This record gives sequence, structure tokens and C-alpha cells, in this order.
Amino acid sequence: MAKLQKHIKLDGTQIDLILTNLDNDGRLSCLKAFKVARLIGLKAIDMSDACKSIGIKISNCELGVFGKINFKNSEEAIYCKISKNFTQGKDISCKTLWYIAQESSLRRVGSTVKNTDIQVTNCQLGCFTQRKGHRDESKS
Repeated sequence: MAKLQKHIKLDGTQIDLILTNLDNDGRLSCLKAFKVARLIGLKAIDMSDACKSIGIKISNCELGVFGKINFKNSEEAIYCKISKNFTQGKDISCKTLWYIAQESSLRRVGSTVKNTDIQVTNCQLGCFTQRKGHRDESKS
């Protein structure tokens, strides 16, 4: 089932704050989207819709779901911690993964997600609700 886009009306100051935080590729990175949400007074979950309303894409998911971040290898110990929190199959929410990352690092958790069969659900920025498998990077 497709996610319904919320109509988010941004004022000029909010738009400027988004635009001044874009990366060189004209997109707003995952980490910067969290920062900008606080700056413009939006809930993080509304950032995807806010960005879409002005034609901006969020990029470089810290968990490797989308974007071009170079990740290292997966780590068995981190995979074991993550697997204790699977909801169905190998599904786990973005929020839970960020919580788990507090014990190591977001990059290490992201590397483990990117390089294994873990399925991330419910992006905290509203970019997706269900991840449909790993994207074939060779087709990018």
C-alpha cells in the first residue's frame, strides 16, 4: 500500500533553511533532514513530505536503504543485537536501529544492515514504511 503524501505548507524561512542545508547534489541528507526538522519546527516524520512539496529529495540513508554512502562490512555481533528486535521475518524499524546504534555507531549498524538480509521499516523521516529488499546497486 502506497504512503499518502501529506500536504505541507512551508513558509519562506523554512524553505530557505532546507535549501541552505542541501548537499552538493541538491539533495538533503538523512542526517541533515533531522537537523532541519528541528530548525523549521516540523516533526521528523514530516520531512519527506515537506521536501517533496518543494521538489527536494532526501538522500544518503544512514542505514543504507537508499543513497550513496560507502559502508564497510557487516558485523556479526551487531547483527545478533539487531536480530533480537526483529518484528516479523527480518523486519526492524528505523527507530529501533538508531537506538541500537547508540551502543556502537550509526555507521556500523548501517554497514550491517546494508550488507545483510535485514529489512528496515518505518523511516523516521517518512521516506518509506516498508523496504522491499536490497536494491541492486549495479543498476544505479
